[in-house]
Amino acid sequence: MNAPSPAIVAQSAVRRLPRIALWLFCLAYVLPGFIGREPWKNADMQGFGYMFELARGATDWLAPTLMGLPPEFDALLPYWLGAWAIRASAGWLPADLAVRLPYMGLLALTLLATWHAVYQLARSPRAQPVAFAFGGEANPKDYARALADAGLLALIACLGLAQFSHETTPSLAQLAFTALTFYGLAALPHPLAETPNGESGWRPRLRASWPLASLATGLAGLTLSGAPTLSLLFALGGAGVLAVQTCANEAQRQRQWRWALGIAAGGLAAAALALAMGLWHWRLDVQGRDWRDWRALGRLVLWFTWPAWPLAVWTVWRWRHQLRHRHLALPLWLVGVALASTLTTPYADRSLLLALPALAVLAAFSLPTLSRSISALIDWFTLLFFSGIALIVWVVWVSLQTGMPAKPAANVARLAIGFEPSFSALAFALALAGTVAWGALVRWRTGRHRAALWKSLVLPAGGAALCWLLFMTLWLPVLDYARSYVPVVETLQRTIRQDGTPAGACVEVTGLARSQVAALRYHGGFDLRLARDDEPQCPWRIAGADPANAGNATATAMPGWQWVTTARRPTDPRDNLRLYRAVR
Repeated sequence: MNAPSPAIVAQSAVRRLPRIALWLFCLAYVLPGFIGREPWKNADMQGFGYMFELARGATDWLAPTLMGLPPEFDALLPYWLGAWAIRASAGWLPADLAVRLPYMGLLALTLLATWHAVYQLARSPRAQPVAFAFGGEANPKDYARALADAGLLALIACLGLAQFSHETTPSLAQLAFTALTFYGLAALPHPLAETPNGESGWRPRLRASWPLASLATGLAGLTLSGAPTLSLLFALGGAGVLAVQTCANEAQRQRQWRWALGIAAGGLAAAALALAMGLWHWRLDVQGRDWRDWRALGRLVLWFTWPAWPLAVWTVWRWRHQLRHRHLALPLWLVGVALASTLTTPYADRSLLLALPALAVLAAFSLPTLSRSISALIDWFTLLFFSGIALIVWVVWVSLQTGMPAKPAANVARLAIGFEPSFSALAFALALAGTVAWGALVRWRTGRHRAALWKSLVLPAGGAALCWLLFMTLWLPVLDYARSYVPVVETLQRTIRQDGTPAGACVEVTGLARSQVAALRYHGGFDLRLARDDEPQCPWRIAGADPANAGNATATAMPGWQWVTTARRPTDPRDNLRLYRAVR
């Protein structure tokens, strides 16, 4: 016997969020963080370094290296995208900005695919709200659209999404292809069964083929982005979820099994692609963890997925009698696979990133069952939390500009040694506009309006977008100074040029991380060579900081070389670089 749906939703509660407001909201979230900054340490600079090497033809496209070092992620497609963007925009865009263009598209694709995944799952028969005795229940299409709006807001509200979704790394590519795979799995059971509204012709057939194309692109993209195991598991799990769904008749059952077998075959094809290109490597890391490590992982899950995880837990409880149905089983499978990857791989935070689209779907399905008291609690907590963060950002910025109050500026000067504040009228205008919009949003939310399913997630998403905007406008100069390698490289360049060495000097390197090598190559324009123990190849050598004595500026003994200076990183002595001159 089928349990009744816990969702009780009237037609008045599924009014749509204005499209222009939703598009502007997404645009305000996507652009900040991609524009106006330098590549940051470590993963952002490292990923850009491999793209830059590919673009200038210094490495093999099927096995990219940076000074002979392979990337930490066994990925190809993310580096190809950046390299193609650099080549396509050569001469009219800086390389570090050019690589961000396809990644802006990947983030926008993530938001779009998540919206459509929620929409497709919400139109499932088992996901529909209870039918009223005298009518007036939500129309299925309007209900699905309202939940899709809510799912998109829940994704943007997740605290862990902000930084990693604005970096040029394989993590963002994996997130986008996960969302594409999710949409394909959500929409595939009936893409070609019937055309909408009885339409005929090539247009409805083209629309019906999108889920299949999305699934194929998502599985192949995940494989080429360094996650072939997840690609296979997503496909097999999605096929299994589809295979166990109840059917109205035998014809539907046969069609359903054909789609399930096709999805499984797609996953196996993606696995074969990974094996053929040498991208399948196990990176399990479950040994040697103690209680503190597991507690740290628990804290990571709690804050990284906030506020989606409490709503997802509520969904599991209220919909517990429908967990085997597709609208819940599919996102639960994706979340479970991503969590398992988080607990068993060394890149816990980046693996957890892939759970966010499915968690956002689960969070959206909690809204038809939330009481007014819980909704009000979410609003008040969100209002206080994000308003407090925004106030802190403004107070620190005012202190840096005016010196009043003095303590915040003194703390910044202590943490970012040598930073000189600057004023940007554009950044100030954008930050002020975002703050005013936040005030208007709070006023609207606390006013008397007709109920809408997505209202409980407006403030969490708006607050997350506001704080990210403020960080990427008011605080961008100090964040750029603290997190980029430009101050360190400029110190080295200045010292080398004072000695009369021309630009593009030959420099040996030793003991450097991948991101440091990439920074020296791009920001410094040096001709880098790997250091050897025999005769010097170049007049200069750059060495990494001594891990045992990173904060000390004195030279480390290096036979045949004379210490010249130490380029100190303003915020992290472990990233100090020591410059040596060859002894002639």
